Amino acid sequence: MTDSQLKVFITGATSGIGESLAYVYSKRKATVGISGRRQDRLEMVSEKCRELGGNPISFVLDVKNQLDCKNSADHFIDKAGGINTVIANAGVGGSDELFSGSSSAINHILNTNIIGVTNSILPFLPTLKDQQSGQIGIISSIASTRGFLGHGGYAASKSAVKFLADSWGYQLNKNNISISTIFPGWIATEMTENIKFKMSFLMDSLTAAEKIVSAMDAGKRTYILPWQWKLIVPLMKSVPRWLITKFSV
Repeated sequence: MTDSQLKVFITGATSGIGESLAYVYSKRKATVGISGRRQDRLEMVSEKCRELGGNPISFVLDVKNQLDCKNSADHFIDKAGGINTVIANAGVGGSDELFSGSSSAINHILNTNIIGVTNSILPFLPTLKDQQSGQIGIISSIASTRGFLGHGGYAASKSAVKFLADSWGYQLNKNNISISTIFPGWIATEMTENIKFKMSFLMDSLTAAEKIVSAMDAGKRTYILPWQWKLIVPLMKSVPRWLITKFSV
């Protein structure tokens, strides 16, 4: 397959990793489905994709909406003439607001980061199965390693999609569809721009996107970036709960 025959659909493509993924594939002359909630950002990203040599098809899309996701998938496959790669990147962070008396904040995180992934990927699978080829990418997080103080919803959602990908892999691989789960550490995006403390091994989103595409093309089932987190993750798992509790507020 030549790069110009690539047909890639990316959720959460109006900023951060998703936006950068759209640019990486556009440099390869791919037809790129870019989706997100902000029309103005979609127009900006689409223009840059064209400048880079890509063929963008944009969708105003909230991944929590199952019907809209299905319609967008069908429309993309029809207009692009097929699908090769789907990347479920859309996601949100935030605190649990544990003592607020309301589950709204945590439900928003869980619905976006888990239901959003299933809504984004499953509509494309019948086509990928019929053609017996394709790639799936799911953006998880190193936060999936263990429960994080004040961010249980985010950690749980990223752990959930990790296990979804692991479970799906058995059936997908039998149909020649690769699935890669990506575990980013700190990446410079809108989600991290307001964080005040020093973020270790911070990586820019374009470098991250290039590494993610390379990992997916290599058929890696899991991929952690930056590489330093491969050493840190086992240590995170071993930190005793009493120590975390002692320094909590």
